[in-house]
Amino acid sequence: MSENAPTDVEPPAAARGSSLAMIRALGVIAMLSGVLVVLVYQITQPMIAENKRLAIERAVFRVVPGAVDRRDFVVTETGLEPGQQATGIQIYAGYDGDGALKGIAAEAAARGYQDVIRILYGYNPGCECITGISILQSTETPGLGDKIGTDPAFLANFDALDARLNDTRSALRNAIVTVKHGTKTQRWQIDAISGATISSKAIGKMLDDSTRTLLPRLAPHISQLKVTEP
Repeated sequence: MSENAPTDVEPPAAARGSSLAMIRALGVIAMLSGVLVVLVYQITQPMIAENKRLAIERAVFRVVPGAVDRRDFVVTETGLEPGQQATGIQIYAGYDGDGALKGIAAEAAARGYQDVIRILYGYNPGCECITGISILQSTETPGLGDKIGTDPAFLANFDALDARLNDTRSALRNAIVTVKHGTKTQRWQIDAISGATISSKAIGKMLDDSTRTLLPRLAPHISQLKVTEP
C-alpha cells in the first residue's frame, strides 16, 4: 500500500470538544428563544384581546345607528345564548340609552383581491335591512380595493340594504349580490366600485353567505334580544 494513500483519522480532541460546545450553545439559544416567544405571547395576548374588544365595540356603534351599549350573544342551532362561546354564530346586540334594541352586528369574511377581508355589519330587524359595514381586516390595493371602507357612494349601499327573509322565514327573499357600477336597480343589490370589482364582490358574497345562515336562525329569537335589564 502506498504511503500517501488517504486514511481515516479522528479529529483532535480539541476539535471534538469545540463542536460539542457549539451544539450545546445552539441548544441553549433555541430553548431561550422558545421561552421568550411564549413569554411575549402571554404578555401581549391580553393587550391584543383588549384591542380587539375595543375595535369590535367601536365598529358595533358605527354599524348600528343609535346604539350606545351592547350585549354579546351566540346564535346556536337551538337558540340564543348570552355571552361568547366557541360554537355558534357570535352577534352583538346594540341598544340605545333607554335599553331599546337598535339592531345587531355580526362578522363576515370572504377572499378579496389580495387576501381575506373581514367586516362587521349591522342589521336592523325592524326594516330587515343591513345598516352599515365596518372593515376589520383588509389588505386590498391602496387607492382601489381599500375604497370598500372609505368610498361614500359604496358605503351608501348599506344605509338600508334589503335582507328580508321569505314568507316561511327560512331563507333570504332575495340574494344579496354585487352588480356592475352604475347598474343597481334593486334594494338588495350592491353597486360596485369602478376599478375594484373583486373587492366589491367579496363584500356582496360575504354578506349573502352570512345573512342566509344567520338570519333564519336568529328570526325566532329576536324578542329575546328586545328584553334588557332595567
